[in-house]
Amino acid sequence: MDKRIYLDNAATSPLDPEVIEAMIPVMREHYGNPSSTHAHGRKAKGMLEEARGTVAKLIGCSPAEIFFTSGGTEADNLALRSAVKDLGVKHIISSPIEHHAVLHTAEELAHAGLAELHLLPILPNGHVDLAALESILQNHSNCLVSLMHANNEIGNLLDLSRVSSLCQQYGALFHCDTVQTMGHYPFNLAEMGIDFLAGAAHKFNGPKGVGFAYVRKGRKISPQITGGAQERELRGGTENIYGAIGLAKALEISYRDLDHKSQHIEGLKSRMIQKLKSEIPGIAFNGDAEGNSLYTVLSVSFPAHEVGPMLLFNLDLAGISASGGSACSAGSNAGSHVIRCLNPQTDRTTVRFSFGKFNTENDIDATVAKLKEWYA
Repeated sequence: MDKRIYLDNAATSPLDPEVIEAMIPVMREHYGNPSSTHAHGRKAKGMLEEARGTVAKLIGCSPAEIFFTSGGTEADNLALRSAVKDLGVKHIISSPIEHHAVLHTAEELAHAGLAELHLLPILPNGHVDLAALESILQNHSNCLVSLMHANNEIGNLLDLSRVSSLCQQYGALFHCDTVQTMGHYPFNLAEMGIDFLAGAAHKFNGPKGVGFAYVRKGRKISPQITGGAQERELRGGTENIYGAIGLAKALEISYRDLDHKSQHIEGLKSRMIQKLKSEIPGIAFNGDAEGNSLYTVLSVSFPAHEVGPMLLFNLDLAGISASGGSACSAGSNAGSHVIRCLNPQTDRTTVRFSFGKFNTENDIDATVAKLKEWYA
């Protein structure tokens, strides 16, 4: 194989060249601290606020509702911890297949006796049981519903409209982790019943180490990182101005090119599904891969085979980068909590292939051809 094939875009995505070009001048010339009152500081502050305004405009909210963070994990923590600490939340309703940024935080709050955690049942196709959600909301007050827009391992999409309607009907707060969908689907938060939202630049071809939290106007919360008055006193520490500029530019590009990009990536996913079906007997897909699913993610369930335990390693040796699940769980021997929830007794091997705008049909064809050598 002439070059490596990268099919792990859900873990992180390559920097867009336009993003690099936008960041370089800031790194070279605009080194002032945004909190400083002199000219260098004022220039940096102006650029930071321009980036904030760009993000807000693109997702339909006020700049005052956007707070830059180190990434999605921090934004998730801010929402859950602040809702319990500042907004009187006594019940957190989530699911057993959430990202650990949400699940572990909710478990910690429950273990400390600060809130009761309710985990919703997962249907056989990987979707959250929304009838169970309504039942819990009917029987409890002071609730925060924390459900991700798209599962990062199997790609299942949440019915945002239905969940937000239920939250509004029963007076619950709604936190949504949109790390996998931000930049891939349009958002108009002014018309959506979401109270807290998390995004991360490196999932939509921006830089690592920067993300944002959306906090709906009127939700008065206190900082989780203290030590300074930055981000309107909600997040102490000198702002990552280079990252914020890169994030805003990456999001701008994502929505500028959304139609073409989504069609291209969806075509790659469909191509891989069809080729795997035709080339590998017994192939299956985790979750609702051909239904209500994120177009960038495909979780493939390979039949039991001697190559199974070494499949990811063999793919890597063959020049193909993919993952067994969330990259955030890499190095753990526990395996994927998502796959374990869906198929607790399985002897099959799961690989998550995730696609980006820089992937090609040749990437798909070469990957399936290599898999066919082992499984067909």
